[in-house]
Amino acid sequence: MNQIKKLAGQTLVYGLSTMLGRFLNYLLVIVHTAALKPFFYGKLTFFYSSTAIFLALLTFGMETGFFRFASKKEEDYNKVLGTSLFTIVFTSFIFILSSFILRNNWQAYFEIDNYRLILYFVLIISFDVLSAIPFAKLRIDERPIKFMLIKLTGIAINIFINLFYLVLCRKLYEIGSESLFAKIYNLQLALDYVLIANLVGSGITLLILLPEIIKVKPQFDFTLLKRLFRYSFPILLIGLAGQLNDQIDKILIPKLINDPNPMAQLGIYGANFKLSVLMVLFIQMFRYAAEPFFFKNSESADAKKLYSEVMNYFVIFGLIIFLGVMFYIDIFKYFIDKEFWEALYVVPILLIAKLIFGILFSLSIWYKVSDKTYYGILIAGIGATITIVLNVILLPRIGYIGSALASLFSYSVMLAVSYYLSTKHYLIKYNFKKISFYFILAFALFMISKIIKTDVKVIYLSINTGLLLGFISIAYFNEKKSFKNEN
Repeated sequence: MNQIKKLAGQTLVYGLSTMLGRFLNYLLVIVHTAALKPFFYGKLTFFYSSTAIFLALLTFGMETGFFRFASKKEEDYNKVLGTSLFTIVFTSFIFILSSFILRNNWQAYFEIDNYRLILYFVLIISFDVLSAIPFAKLRIDERPIKFMLIKLTGIAINIFINLFYLVLCRKLYEIGSESLFAKIYNLQLALDYVLIANLVGSGITLLILLPEIIKVKPQFDFTLLKRLFRYSFPILLIGLAGQLNDQIDKILIPKLINDPNPMAQLGIYGANFKLSVLMVLFIQMFRYAAEPFFFKNSESADAKKLYSEVMNYFVIFGLIIFLGVMFYIDIFKYFIDKEFWEALYVVPILLIAKLIFGILFSLSIWYKVSDKTYYGILIAGIGATITIVLNVILLPRIGYIGSALASLFSYSVMLAVSYYLSTKHYLIKYNFKKISFYFILAFALFMISKIIKTDVKVIYLSINTGLLLGFISIAYFNEKKSFKNEN
């Protein structure tokens, strides 16, 4: 329990940077959907979906590889750090060079007629990739406060530039002001402003992180690189397949959906996807703390019991987020412009899909600590294949709800396959009876809320608040009773 409390504490600190920072970024959805409208917001969604895939490719699985080798007592920490950094710098250089050589192909892929936006895209990715190992170093050194401050600095700069151009300058431009700020704004460059803000924020973040690396004098070891490569390459494939599973719908929607304005449909779907952000943030902040935590406790005699208990608490908090968003969806929907509300019905599907993904991440520790990462490739490959096939089949027929259903089904199959394989190689006795109880309880409360829905918002929100508190209370007393029984 002390270890779980430590994990919870670090999750909270990482969460302050991840949750607060991304929530502030999330609030930019209000600005972006107002300034860009569905078509250009679709373009932005397409850019960021592609960014996520390239980040997974170019980080090369080195984050997890760094955690694994740097936590081993027999390894030279500085060599692990230096070798990991060299790989990241090399892949980033090749990426920047190839983007210039193949610029015509990039412009065709993004359906744009200039290289300027491609350059923003490439530099954002490169800066974020180069920051990955320095941030990983702060995590394994258990320095979450510094991690949080650097993250928030980059995010604050990004937000400030967005607000300056898309709120201040745009509003002055729209009212016909003769001020300098109004003259700065160009209606045709709204998408540029968003990408420039991201670029500056990522660039300054990297500059702040540089001294963290320089002062430790990292070393390079080619033999270690080969060992890191053997371990990290499966993680690369897992991460790439995972991002394809998560982002391919947003890339395929404008290509396959049966609509006169497919990019606008992507914008609508992408904006509603943002309403599942609280679940995504919870999973992300858990991941930041849990991955190094799981590795450091992997040789403990109680490791498997610890992993099982962590899963229970993860499911509880994930379901609280699901109920919280859905019970107050009439409030959350105002984070996006009214033009995007037509897709609100996909939000519960996306939330559950993301929760199942989070459970899958927690479960995946079995192949990481047992050094059987090649199973992760199999699992992620199955998921990506299912997602792509279902999107190709469903998008032309039922539109973007097909993408949401594809994600839900894909993650569920991946979870089932991963657990089956874990029983053969690294059995962890999860309390499925308890986990199933919480899922059934949450679904029952959600259905009750739907059945008793009333147009009187105050009454309806009050009832939903009572239902949410009911779930929290039942979970609290149930876990409190279990904890007393164990002691």
